[in-house]
Amino acid sequence: MNRRKFMKFSGGVLAAQVLGGPFAIPIRAVEQTAIDIKSSFEWKDPAVIKLAEEVFQKCILGKVFPAEAPMKYNWISPGGKYRGQWIWDTMFVVDLLSILPGKEKVIRDVFQNYWDFQERWNKEMPEYAHNMIPCMIEPGKKNWLKYPAYSQIPILAWGIERVYQRNGDKELVKQSLEPLERFHEWYWRERDVTNIGLVAIGSYSGSTEHARWETFDLECNMDDLKMTHHPRRKGKKEGAWYGDICVTGNTSYLILGEKSLLRLAEIMGDKEMAARRKTRIDKAVEAMRKHMWDEEAGTFLSVERDSLKKIPVATIGSWIPLHAGIPTKSQAKRMADVLQTPSWQTPLPLPTVDRKDKRFKANDFWRGDMWPSTNYQVASGLADYGYKDLAADITDKTIANAIKNGISERYDSISGKTLGVDFLGMTCTVVTMMLDGLCRKHKLEVCKKL
Repeated sequence: MNRRKFMKFSGGVLAAQVLGGPFAIPIRAVEQTAIDIKSSFEWKDPAVIKLAEEVFQKCILGKVFPAEAPMKYNWISPGGKYRGQWIWDTMFVVDLLSILPGKEKVIRDVFQNYWDFQERWNKEMPEYAHNMIPCMIEPGKKNWLKYPAYSQIPILAWGIERVYQRNGDKELVKQSLEPLERFHEWYWRERDVTNIGLVAIGSYSGSTEHARWETFDLECNMDDLKMTHHPRRKGKKEGAWYGDICVTGNTSYLILGEKSLLRLAEIMGDKEMAARRKTRIDKAVEAMRKHMWDEEAGTFLSVERDSLKKIPVATIGSWIPLHAGIPTKSQAKRMADVLQTPSWQTPLPLPTVDRKDKRFKANDFWRGDMWPSTNYQVASGLADYGYKDLAADITDKTIANAIKNGISERYDSISGKTLGVDFLGMTCTVVTMMLDGLCRKHKLEVCKKL
């Protein structure tokens, strides 16, 4: 079952997963030990620590499961009835898990599952496909070679760097550095097929739907997506596996990951790897500024892969470049100004598409709803560029809504009502916002004794 189809009936499964009952998933979480969250953090508002307790118990500790083939090690599930270890979701969870003492081995386990898959995949696939890591690794999956035959938002390097910043686990960096670089090289080779520095989406299954699942699924900028054969490589038995749209989101995430990989290489003293990553970064940043920046829209727009014609709709992916440090100072100012207009200032900002777009619907999947995870990333980027008041306005509203309506995957950007899966793992970003100092009203800090 894929994530999209599950949305319709995911309602009460998480409680069963955590608490047991007739709908419980047979494999139980292994990290449900009693941890006194209150003693781990400093706060003033009781509502804040209550939110943090729920997040750590249900979005983080309750998401770690014991080894189950083909995964040989502990793994992290998003929540609900999603059975598998995703890329994007998992990084937000390990970031906060690394705050807690004694979690180093569990986190190393989680990443080793990715590297093990890479080796299994390479033994079965042609050289051009080597070193992919899939969107998710599903326990018990027998046809893993055919599904998922696509990847996901490439932020593994960012996740490892975050863990290292929190717990200093150099062994994790050592274990991950080489397979991580190989994954990045697969991404450039198989998603930047025109070699311009802009990342498209795709899937070895040839499914347009699967290609969309490699990024923010149903974003309006991909409505006209078509799958094509590789524009330069004419190998035998190759199919229409390559999407014809370069998206702002995944290009930005890969640049973000490259910057993390560069710093991780420097930590391990690998100057040559750091130099290789810098070359990739410089080329991609230049390409995004040249081909994706749109002064009138005041943000970055996705483009048609072959013509580089801009797709005239701003989506939440248009703002991820802030998180990756891609805009110039003048571009960032223009972006901050646009984000303060009614197009993006819904009662619960930020919607996932420009409110003026005819496809906008406040509760629709990536077409007007609000996700805490993307709010966190956009706000983080705004703060990095000095727009801390705007970042605080976004994050404080996000947290206040979670306190009022509960912890959920996504929300209606007008009413604030919950949508999707309750206690989805990556909604832990409502806590990350506070710990990263992005908020003004809602305060939470790690105790100095940790």
